[in-house]
Amino acid sequence: MENYVDRVDGTRYPLGVPRWRSDAGRPLWIEPGPGIRANDIDGSTKSLWRYRKSFPLTIDRPITLGEGCTPLINSTSSGAPVLYKLDFLNPTGSFKDRGTSVMLSYLRQHGITAVLEDSSGNGGSSVADYAAAGGLDVKIFAPASTSAGKVLQVRAYGAEVELVPDPREESQNEAIRQEGPAFYSSHNWQPFFLQGTKTLAYELWEDLGFEVPDNVIVPVGAGSSLLGCWLGFTELRNAGAIEKLPRLFAAQPLNCSPVDAAFISGGEERRRIEPTIAEGTAIAEPLRLLEILDALKDTAGGTVAVPEEDIAAALADLCSQGLFVEPTSATAAAAFSALLNTGTIAKGEKTVVLLTGSGMKAAQKVHDLIESEPPRS
Repeated sequence: MENYVDRVDGTRYPLGVPRWRSDAGRPLWIEPGPGIRANDIDGSTKSLWRYRKSFPLTIDRPITLGEGCTPLINSTSSGAPVLYKLDFLNPTGSFKDRGTSVMLSYLRQHGITAVLEDSSGNGGSSVADYAAAGGLDVKIFAPASTSAGKVLQVRAYGAEVELVPDPREESQNEAIRQEGPAFYSSHNWQPFFLQGTKTLAYELWEDLGFEVPDNVIVPVGAGSSLLGCWLGFTELRNAGAIEKLPRLFAAQPLNCSPVDAAFISGGEERRRIEPTIAEGTAIAEPLRLLEILDALKDTAGGTVAVPEEDIAAALADLCSQGLFVEPTSATAAAAFSALLNTGTIAKGEKTVVLLTGSGMKAAQKVHDLIESEPPRS
């Protein structure tokens, strides 16, 4: 059986005992597995659980609402072809459902009946939803500034909600303080969440006829989608299903871009954090920053810090194409244009842009932004 590992001191812990951090208080990691090939996919299952053989242990009764298997569509942006992965079409309107389904299924299988989560919105609504579907008690801690629609969605699932004064990190601190009978099932800390998001890589591989794209651009806050992509593509390479990894790019709002600052400076630079319309990426100190930087370097990828006005313009452009997403997703679309302009990505390359969250989560904000920003020509 695989183990959790504290990557700082190498301490290992069995996966059969749920935990969210090491004895030293550090985040845990599950190393990439041997991966699977095309004939290992469960074709009878129309959800991410078709890739269940890639998970490090067997989960007998998954909590599933049909998450995954989201569309990959052809489009154009800035005069170049692009592939949009519509992960905002997951059950709760965000990519977080991938990680939540696997994480809570694992926890329930190992005796957990009540969970705590902290989130700026999408993670909280996802955990509340899947906890309800799986018969688990749940309490969500969220910043007081979280969009009202996201808070309402969490409460609709029957979850208890506690709004915590900003900044975002205080929601995490409060959730940890209240841990006790309820397990802290943080999508940032518990590594089985990444086992769910790694299905993005397997799914893109299958979407593209068992090939991989040249580039994948991901909006990054805590980095779970980017790290999931790295894990999944690495496992595909381990299995001999692909020869090389696609380049991974982290898109962040310039107003909150610690990953971009660290990548450019080698980990030394810190930038002033300011409010951003892309609230889903507003994390000043990503827990897995070192792993994110390693993934970017390993794939010869990079980062883009996007000004607020470019996020707004990209959002208007996406909406004009019928893609109603929240501003966080537009950050990745704006990054694609920036990478084209610098020549980092060529027009002839196959590039996937991950659209992570539905505009329904922040409908008023989306409306206000596109009213003030005409679509790009």
